[in-house]
Amino acid sequence: MTNDPRSALNRLIAAFEAHLDAAATGDEYSPAVVVAENALQDAFFTYDDALFTATGIELPFDIVDAESDDEEGDDDDDDYDEDYEDGDDYDEDDDYADDED
Repeated sequence: MTNDPRSALNRLIAAFEAHLDAAATGDEYSPAVVVAENALQDAFFTYDDALFTATGIELPFDIVDAESDDEEGDDDDDDYDEDYEDGDDYDEDDDYADDED
């Protein structure tokens, strides 16, 4: 792992380019896409670490592993679904209430 943010950034850019090339296959399960995804993740984390080590500044976003997120039992989607179970929240005539004046 490099501690030079510039080298890590160049590696990250190259990983994005390799991922774009692999994505041209249109097959998300293609071995080339899987390898490119893994390289891109590794390059991102390497850049994030190198940047923070050299400057003390973090990137403004985090990459979360989808598998570990699922294991945590995140129920945010359940809350969203409950909001729309009641069909009485919206009436078609609500749009026309202002037109009747």
